[in-house]
Parts: sequence; structure tokens; C-alpha cells
Amino acid sequence: MEWDDLRLFLAVARRESLSKAGRDLRLDPATLGRRMARLEQDLGQRLFAKSPQGYELLPEGARLLPHAERAEAAMIAAQNTWATEEGGLQGQIRIGAPDGCANYLLPQVIAEISVQNPALEVQIVALPRVFNLSKREADLAIGVSRPQAGRLTVQKLTDYRLHLAASKSYLAAHGPIVEPADLVTHRLVGYISDMIFDKELDYLAELGLGPVALGSNSVSVQLNLLRQGAGIGVVHDFARFAAPELQDILADEISFTRSFWLIRHADDVQVSRLNRFAVLLASGLKRTVSRLEGQR
Repeated sequence: MEWDDLRLFLAVARRESLSKAGRDLRLDPATLGRRMARLEQDLGQRLFAKSPQGYELLPEGARLLPHAERAEAAMIAAQNTWATEEGGLQGQIRIGAPDGCANYLLPQVIAEISVQNPALEVQIVALPRVFNLSKREADLAIGVSRPQAGRLTVQKLTDYRLHLAASKSYLAAHGPIVEPADLVTHRLVGYISDMIFDKELDYLAELGLGPVALGSNSVSVQLNLLRQGAGIGVVHDFARFAAPELQDILADEISFTRSFWLIRHADDVQVSRLNRFAVLLASGLKRTVSRLEGQR
């Protein structure tokens, strides 16, 4: 069995579709299908259940999957043996993050890392959901809570703070808010309730407030709604530099503290390049959060 066969098998197993895996691999789906059929013939086992909905792993395919993942990890490690401690980082690294972190923190952190490592290519995937590292959606992911399952390594990056805020124009039009009880009469901006992908993001529920009048699954959309005077919402302190129109509400009485976690696949702990990148990312993120919160 050749590594190239396992590489293609992994792509189909993770994407559960010849067309999606083919796009990732830049390979014609028909050719990919023939390669999977040949692999099954060589092994004498059916690996996938094929249907109009896609390719689903059969028990025999599920048994092959961890072996293929270990082979992948070995290949990644081999490809990175040239990345010595003295040399700059090179190649491509994809990092997944919730959109608040991706929009207001990572551009500053990654720009600094890129100056130090000009041959490095970094892809930031900003999605309001949990990333599946087993399917290699990213090399590293940042989460807002510590995962409790999966073959993962987890490292706490930094704490960050959030406060209620609204635009000065909204507050001028709707009167002062002097105590938490006043909040119930105001229009709320926040997450769409059935799209909150992590309980740590359900801030308004902690206050006994909701549902929101104006909702989005995107932190950036919520922030821009608040900037336009749409209502009251919870804002990351580190994002306040992007919204000078906003004013704190009950900052002494109501605040939230959350944490960012760096999440990696367990098979990658020996990959020198990712280890070095993780060190730079962790120090840069903590430093940037501290600086931006201090400016606020």
C-alpha cells in the first residue's frame, strides 16, 4: 500500500464526498473514485458505503483510518525535518478561529509572525463554530472552551474580558441605564439562540436576558449593529478599538471573563514547525489582548 493511496483515502473519509475531496486534492472525482475502487480491490475489503448522498466509512474503512492518520503524521513530520531552530518557518499553516478572534486579534498577531518568517504562508479560517481537527479542517484551532473529548492537545492561551455596550447615539435616544433591571426595556443585540456553538458564548442568558431583537452568528455583524445604534450587546474589550462610537454600560456591575484555548491534533505534537508556530502564536495573542484591553 502506497502513501498516495492513503492520502486520497483520508481526503474522501474526511469529506465524505468524491466531489468535495476532489476539489481539495485538485483531482477529478471520477479519477478519485477509480483510485478508491482500486484500493478496495488491493485490500480485498469494502471501505466505503457509496450512495447518492456520498461516501460513508464502513467498519473496514474505520479500522484503516487511524493507521492512515498515523502515516499522515509521519509524513508531515518528515517534511518538516528541515525546519531547524535556527531557520525561519516556511510552508503553509492553517488556523481556525471564532470570528471575533479571527477579525480583531489574529491579523495583528499573524502579521507580526509573518515579518519574522517571510517564507511562511498562514491561512486564517474564521468560522463561528468548533473546528474538526480529525478531518484536518485546520492545522491548529482556537476555541473558547476546553474540549473534553477527542485525540487532542489543548493549551490555554489567555483570558479576555467582555462588557455590555451601546452606541452613544442609542443611549442618547433611549435614556440612561443606571441598574441591571433597566436592561429589560432595551433592544438587545446578540447571538441567534439556536446557533450558539459553545455555552461560553451565551452571555445574555447569564443575565437572565433574551431573546435578542437583532441576532447574528457573527461577532463582527453584532458589533456593527451596535455601532449603528441598533441596541445593547456584549462586546469584547479587545474589539473596542474598532468601535469608538460605543460606550460601556454598567461596567462595574456586569462583566464577563472568558479564555482562548489552542487546540491541536495529538498526532502533531512532534511536528517541530507547528510547535514553533504555536509558541509564537501563544505569546503574540496574549500580548495583543493585553495591549488592546489596556487601550480600552
